[in-house]
Amino acid sequence: MSYVICSCLLADNTNVRLRLSQLLHNEIDRIYGDCDNEEPCSLCEIELQGCRRDFFENRTGGPLAIGEQVVVESDGGYDFGIVYSTGRITRKKVKLKGLDSNNVVWPTILRPADNEDMKLIEDCRRRQSDIRDICLKKIQKHALELKLVDVELRMDQQKLSVYYTSSHRVDFRNLVRDLAGEFKARIQMVQITTREEARRANAFGPCGCLLCCSSWLQKIHANPFAEKSNYHESACSESHAFNITGLCNRPKCCIGYTKQESSFQDNRQQVEFPPVGSRLSTPEGPAIVESIDTRKKLVCLFYQKGEMRRRFPIEKFNSLFIKK
Repeated sequence: MSYVICSCLLADNTNVRLRLSQLLHNEIDRIYGDCDNEEPCSLCEIELQGCRRDFFENRTGGPLAIGEQVVVESDGGYDFGIVYSTGRITRKKVKLKGLDSNNVVWPTILRPADNEDMKLIEDCRRRQSDIRDICLKKIQKHALELKLVDVELRMDQQKLSVYYTSSHRVDFRNLVRDLAGEFKARIQMVQITTREEARRANAFGPCGCLLCCSSWLQKIHANPFAEKSNYHESACSESHAFNITGLCNRPKCCIGYTKQESSFQDNRQQVEFPPVGSRLSTPEGPAIVESIDTRKKLVCLFYQKGEMRRRFPIEKFNSLFIKK
Protein backbone atom coordinates (compact mmCIF):
# COMPACT_ATOMS: atom_id res chain seq x y z
CA MET A 1 0.00 0.00 0.00
CA SER A 2 1.06 3.55 -0.55
CA TYR A 3 1.65 6.22 2.07
CA VAL A 4 -1.37 6.28 4.38
CA ILE A 5 -3.22 9.30 5.72
CA CYS A 6 -5.94 8.00 7.98
CA SER A 7 -9.15 9.47 6.57
CA CYS A 8 -10.97 8.91 9.86
CA LEU A 9 -9.56 12.33 10.76
CA LEU A 10 -10.95 13.84 7.57
CA ALA A 11 -14.53 13.09 8.69
CA ASP A 12 -15.86 12.08 5.24
CA ASN A 13 -16.01 8.32 5.76
CA THR A 14 -16.71 8.79 9.46
CA ASN A 15 -20.02 10.41 8.59
CA VAL A 16 -20.93 7.40 6.46
CA ARG A 17 -20.21 4.97 9.32
CA LEU A 18 -22.08 7.10 11.83
CA ARG A 19 -25.08 7.31 9.50
CA LEU A 20 -25.14 3.52 9.20
CA SER A 21 -24.92 3.22 12.98
CA GLN A 22 -27.79 5.69 13.39
CA LEU A 23 -29.96 3.69 10.98
CA LEU A 24 -29.24 0.54 12.97
CA HIS A 25 -30.29 2.25 16.22
CA ASN A 26 -33.51 3.40 14.59
CA GLU A 27 -34.37 -0.21 13.69
CA ILE A 28 -33.32 -1.79 16.98
CA ASP A 29 -36.86 -2.33 18.27
CA ARG A 30 -37.95 -4.00 15.05
CA ILE A 31 -34.89 -6.25 14.98
CA TYR A 32 -34.73 -7.33 18.63
CA GLY A 33 -38.25 -6.55 19.81
CA ASP A 34 -39.35 -4.47 22.78
CA CYS A 35 -36.88 -3.72 25.57
CA ASP A 36 -39.27 -3.26 28.50
CA ASN A 37 -37.63 -6.02 30.56
CA GLU A 38 -34.03 -4.95 29.88
CA GLU A 39 -32.01 -2.75 32.22
CA PRO A 40 -30.54 0.47 30.81
CA CYS A 41 -27.00 0.07 29.46
CA SER A 42 -24.50 2.71 30.59
CA LEU A 43 -21.81 1.57 28.14
CA CYS A 44 -21.07 3.39 24.90
CA GLU A 45 -18.91 2.36 21.97
CA ILE A 46 -16.50 5.17 21.12
CA GLU A 47 -14.60 5.48 17.86
CA LEU A 48 -11.08 6.75 18.46
CA GLN A 49 -8.36 7.76 16.05
CA GLY A 50 -7.31 5.22 13.46
CA CYS A 51 -10.77 3.57 13.20
CA ARG A 52 -10.23 2.01 16.63
CA ARG A 53 -13.32 1.39 18.72
CA ASP A 54 -13.56 0.63 22.41
CA PHE A 55 -16.20 0.52 25.12
CA PHE A 56 -16.47 3.24 27.76
CA GLU A 57 -18.82 3.78 30.68
CA ASN A 58 -20.98 6.87 30.45
CA ARG A 59 -20.66 8.83 33.70
CA THR A 60 -21.59 12.20 32.28
CA GLY A 61 -25.04 12.07 33.87
CA GLY A 62 -26.96 12.31 30.61
CA PRO A 63 -27.55 10.41 27.35
CA LEU A 64 -25.12 10.79 24.46
CA ALA A 65 -26.12 11.05 20.80
CA ILE A 66 -24.56 9.12 17.92
CA GLY A 67 -21.80 11.25 16.38
CA GLU A 68 -21.27 13.40 19.48
CA GLN A 69 -17.63 14.14 20.29
CA VAL A 70 -16.54 13.28 23.81
CA VAL A 71 -13.45 13.31 26.02
CA VAL A 72 -12.48 9.88 27.41
CA GLU A 73 -9.91 8.35 29.73
CA SER A 74 -6.81 7.06 27.99
CA ASP A 75 -3.81 5.40 29.63
CA GLY A 76 -3.29 7.89 32.46
CA GLY A 77 -4.43 10.86 30.42
CA TYR A 78 -7.33 11.82 28.24
CA ASP A 79 -8.19 11.63 24.55
CA PHE A 80 -11.09 12.44 22.24
CA GLY A 81 -13.49 10.22 20.35
CA ILE A 82 -16.89 10.03 18.68
CA VAL A 83 -19.91 8.15 20.05
CA TYR A 84 -20.47 5.23 17.66
CA SER A 85 -23.15 3.18 19.43
CA THR A 86 -25.11 3.21 22.68
CA GLY A 87 -27.73 1.25 24.60
CA ARG A 88 -28.83 -2.15 23.35
CA ILE A 89 -26.48 -2.17 20.36
CA THR A 90 -23.48 -1.69 22.64
CA ARG A 91 -24.73 -4.42 24.99
CA LYS A 92 -25.04 -6.84 22.05
CA LYS A 93 -21.49 -6.06 20.88
CA VAL A 94 -20.05 -6.49 24.37
CA LYS A 95 -21.77 -9.87 24.66
CA LEU A 96 -20.57 -11.00 21.22
CA LYS A 97 -16.99 -10.16 22.20
CA GLY A 98 -17.31 -12.10 25.46
CA LEU A 99 -16.70 -9.01 27.59
CA ASP A 100 -19.95 -9.14 29.56
CA SER A 101 -18.23 -10.20 32.78
CA ASN A 102 -18.95 -8.38 36.03
CA ASN A 103 -15.22 -8.14 36.74
CA VAL A 104 -14.46 -5.88 33.77
CA VAL A 105 -13.46 -2.34 34.78
CA TRP A 106 -14.43 -0.01 31.95
CA PRO A 107 -12.70 3.29 31.21
CA THR A 108 -15.04 6.23 31.52
CA ILE A 109 -16.31 9.05 29.38
CA LEU A 110 -15.23 12.22 31.15
CA ARG A 111 -17.47 14.76 29.44
CA PRO A 112 -18.93 15.87 26.13
CA ALA A 113 -16.44 17.98 24.20
CA ASP A 114 -16.91 21.72 24.76
CA ASN A 115 -15.47 24.65 22.82
CA GLU A 116 -12.10 24.48 24.61
CA ASP A 117 -11.85 20.76 23.92
CA MET A 118 -12.66 21.31 20.25
CA LYS A 119 -9.79 23.79 20.02
CA LEU A 120 -7.42 21.20 21.51
CA ILE A 121 -8.69 18.56 19.06
CA GLU A 122 -8.15 20.85 16.08
CA ASP A 123 -4.66 21.70 17.36
CA CYS A 124 -3.79 17.99 17.57
CA ARG A 125 -5.03 17.42 14.04
CA ARG A 126 -2.95 20.31 12.70
CA ARG A 127 0.18 19.15 14.51
CA GLN A 128 -0.08 15.55 13.30
CA SER A 129 0.77 16.50 9.71
CA ASP A 130 4.01 18.19 10.81
CA ILE A 131 4.77 15.35 13.24
CA ARG A 132 4.44 12.82 10.43
CA ASP A 133 6.94 14.70 8.28
CA ILE A 134 9.41 14.96 11.17
CA CYS A 135 9.08 11.24 11.89
CA LEU A 136 9.84 10.41 8.26
CA LYS A 137 13.01 12.51 8.39
CA LYS A 138 14.10 10.89 11.66
CA ILE A 139 13.55 7.41 10.21
CA GLN A 140 15.68 8.29 7.19
CA LYS A 141 18.31 9.79 9.48
CA HIS A 142 18.65 6.56 11.45
CA ALA A 143 18.43 4.43 8.26
CA LEU A 144 15.73 2.16 9.66
CA GLU A 145 14.05 -0.40 7.41
CA LEU A 146 10.46 0.31 8.33
CA LYS A 147 7.47 1.95 6.71
CA LEU A 148 5.70 4.73 8.57
CA VAL A 149 1.94 4.23 8.37
CA ASP A 150 0.40 6.76 10.72
CA VAL A 151 0.97 8.84 13.85
CA GLU A 152 -1.47 9.62 16.65
CA LEU A 153 -1.02 12.49 19.07
CA ARG A 154 -3.16 12.14 22.16
CA MET A 155 -5.42 15.04 23.04
CA ASP A 156 -3.38 16.00 26.11
CA GLN A 157 -0.25 15.88 23.87
CA GLN A 158 1.60 13.75 26.43
CA LYS A 159 1.77 10.61 24.28
CA LEU A 160 2.67 10.04 20.63
CA SER A 161 1.94 6.68 18.98
CA VAL A 162 3.86 5.81 15.81
CA TYR A 163 2.40 3.01 13.66
CA TYR A 164 4.67 1.22 11.23
CA THR A 165 5.09 -1.97 9.23
CA SER A 166 8.25 -3.98 8.81
CA SER A 167 9.16 -7.42 7.56
CA HIS A 168 11.66 -8.02 10.37
CA ARG A 169 12.60 -6.86 13.85
CA VAL A 170 13.76 -3.23 14.08
CA ASP A 171 15.96 -1.66 16.75
CA PHE A 172 14.35 1.78 17.11
CA ARG A 173 15.72 2.77 20.54
CA ASN A 174 17.74 5.67 19.15
CA LEU A 175 14.71 6.80 17.14
CA VAL A 176 12.53 6.81 20.26
CA ARG A 177 15.06 8.90 22.19
CA ASP A 178 15.30 11.33 19.30
CA LEU A 179 11.51 11.68 18.99
CA ALA A 180 11.04 12.05 22.75
CA GLY A 181 13.53 14.92 22.80
CA GLU A 182 11.85 16.51 19.81
CA PHE A 183 8.21 16.38 20.97
CA LYS A 184 8.63 16.22 24.79
CA ALA A 185 6.12 13.36 24.96
CA ARG A 186 6.03 9.63 25.66
CA ILE A 187 6.70 7.69 22.44
CA GLN A 188 4.96 4.40 21.64
CA MET A 189 6.13 2.42 18.60
CA VAL A 190 3.39 0.08 17.33
CA GLN A 191 4.12 -2.51 14.64
CA ILE A 192 0.97 -3.43 12.69
CA THR A 193 0.10 -5.86 9.90
CA THR A 194 -0.88 -4.98 6.35
CA ARG A 195 -4.50 -5.73 7.25
CA GLU A 196 -4.37 -3.15 10.03
CA GLU A 197 -2.70 -0.74 7.62
CA ALA A 198 -5.63 -1.12 5.23
CA ARG A 199 -8.04 -0.60 8.10
CA ARG A 200 -6.38 2.64 9.09
CA ALA A 201 -6.42 3.80 5.45
CA ASN A 202 -10.23 3.77 5.73
CA ALA A 203 -10.62 3.57 1.94
CA PHE A 204 -13.13 2.04 -0.47
CA GLY A 205 -12.89 -1.52 -1.73
CA PRO A 206 -13.36 -2.84 -5.30
CA CYS A 207 -17.07 -3.32 -4.52
CA GLY A 208 -17.49 0.44 -4.17
CA CYS A 209 -18.24 0.26 -0.43
CA LEU A 210 -16.13 1.16 2.57
CA LEU A 211 -13.69 -1.56 3.53
CA CYS A 212 -15.33 -4.11 5.83
CA CYS A 213 -12.41 -3.85 8.28
CA SER A 214 -12.84 -0.06 8.48
CA SER A 215 -16.62 0.13 8.61
CA TRP A 216 -18.28 -2.71 10.53
CA LEU A 217 -15.96 -5.63 11.30
CA GLN A 218 -15.26 -5.83 15.03
CA LYS A 219 -12.22 -8.07 14.51
CA ILE A 220 -9.91 -8.46 11.54
CA HIS A 221 -9.75 -12.03 10.23
CA ALA A 222 -6.30 -13.59 10.31
CA ASN A 223 -7.33 -16.07 7.60
CA PRO A 224 -10.74 -15.64 5.92
CA PHE A 225 -10.09 -18.87 3.97
CA ALA A 226 -10.17 -21.00 7.11
CA GLU A 227 -12.38 -24.02 6.42
CA LYS A 228 -12.93 -22.75 2.88
CA SER A 229 -10.16 -24.57 1.05
CA ASN A 230 -12.44 -25.62 -1.80
CA TYR A 231 -13.39 -22.01 -2.43
CA HIS A 232 -9.74 -20.99 -2.44
CA GLU A 233 -8.75 -23.75 -4.88
CA SER A 234 -11.57 -22.99 -7.31
CA ALA A 235 -10.82 -19.28 -7.26
CA CYS A 236 -7.13 -19.79 -7.93
CA SER A 237 -7.72 -22.39 -10.63
CA GLU A 238 -9.80 -19.90 -12.62
CA SER A 239 -6.98 -17.32 -12.46
CA HIS A 240 -9.19 -14.87 -10.59
CA ALA A 241 -6.91 -14.34 -7.62
CA PHE A 242 -7.24 -10.57 -8.03
CA ASN A 243 -10.95 -10.90 -7.26
CA ILE A 244 -10.25 -12.36 -3.82
CA THR A 245 -7.36 -10.06 -2.84
CA GLY A 246 -8.01 -6.84 -0.96
CA LEU A 247 -6.06 -3.60 -0.67
CA CYS A 248 -3.86 -5.28 1.94
CA ASN A 249 -2.70 -7.87 -0.65
CA ARG A 250 -4.34 -10.52 1.50
CA PRO A 251 -7.59 -12.48 0.99
CA LYS A 252 -10.63 -10.27 1.44
CA CYS A 253 -12.29 -10.39 4.86
CA CYS A 254 -15.74 -10.68 3.27
CA ILE A 255 -14.82 -14.13 1.92
CA GLY A 256 -15.13 -15.45 5.46
CA TYR A 257 -18.89 -14.82 5.23
CA THR A 258 -19.50 -16.59 1.92
CA LYS A 259 -20.98 -20.05 1.52
CA GLN A 260 -20.75 -22.45 -1.35
CA GLU A 261 -23.89 -22.53 -3.47
CA SER A 262 -24.25 -26.28 -3.23
CA SER A 263 -24.22 -26.34 0.56
CA PHE A 264 -26.69 -23.46 0.63
CA GLN A 265 -29.12 -25.31 -1.64
CA ASP A 266 -28.76 -28.50 0.42
CA ASN A 267 -29.53 -26.48 3.55
CA ARG A 268 -32.72 -25.11 2.01
CA GLN A 269 -33.82 -28.60 0.96
CA GLN A 270 -33.41 -29.96 4.47
CA VAL A 271 -35.47 -27.22 6.15
CA GLU A 272 -38.98 -26.37 4.98
CA PHE A 273 -39.94 -22.73 5.33
CA PRO A 274 -43.48 -21.35 5.19
CA PRO A 275 -44.36 -19.37 2.05
CA VAL A 276 -44.00 -15.60 2.39
CA GLY A 277 -47.45 -14.09 2.72
CA SER A 278 -48.99 -17.05 4.53
CA ARG A 279 -51.67 -16.14 7.04
CA LEU A 280 -51.65 -17.61 10.54
CA SER A 281 -53.91 -17.57 13.56
CA THR A 282 -51.94 -16.90 16.73
CA PRO A 283 -52.88 -16.20 20.37
CA GLU A 284 -51.95 -12.54 19.72
CA GLY A 285 -54.27 -12.38 16.69
CA PRO A 286 -53.94 -12.83 12.91
CA ALA A 287 -50.39 -12.72 11.55
CA ILE A 288 -48.68 -12.84 8.17
CA VAL A 289 -45.30 -14.40 7.27
CA GLU A 290 -43.54 -11.22 6.22
CA SER A 291 -40.06 -12.59 5.43
CA ILE A 292 -37.73 -15.53 6.00
CA ASP A 293 -33.98 -15.69 6.57
CA THR A 294 -32.80 -19.01 5.17
CA ARG A 295 -29.25 -18.62 6.36
CA LYS A 296 -30.12 -17.84 9.98
CA LYS A 297 -33.26 -20.04 9.79
CA LEU A 298 -35.56 -17.27 11.03
CA VAL A 299 -39.20 -16.51 10.21
CA CYS A 300 -40.51 -12.96 10.63
CA LEU A 301 -44.21 -12.55 11.47
CA PHE A 302 -46.19 -9.34 11.13
CA TYR A 303 -49.11 -9.04 13.54
CA GLN A 304 -51.97 -7.01 12.11
CA LYS A 305 -53.14 -6.09 15.58
CA GLY A 306 -50.77 -3.46 16.90
CA GLU A 307 -48.52 -3.68 13.78
CA MET A 308 -45.93 -5.68 15.71
CA ARG A 309 -43.16 -7.84 14.23
CA ARG A 310 -41.53 -10.87 15.82
CA ARG A 311 -38.85 -13.28 14.68
CA PHE A 312 -38.94 -17.00 15.40
CA PRO A 313 -36.33 -19.70 14.80
CA ILE A 314 -37.77 -22.20 12.32
CA GLU A 315 -37.83 -24.97 14.96
CA LYS A 316 -39.87 -22.84 17.35
CA PHE A 317 -42.12 -21.67 14.53
CA ASN A 318 -42.89 -25.25 13.51
CA SER A 319 -43.61 -26.29 17.09
CA LEU A 320 -45.99 -23.37 17.65
CA PHE A 321 -47.86 -23.06 14.38
CA ILE A 322 -47.42 -26.24 12.34
CA LYS A 323 -49.91 -29.00 13.11
CA LYS A 324 -48.38 -32.47 13.26
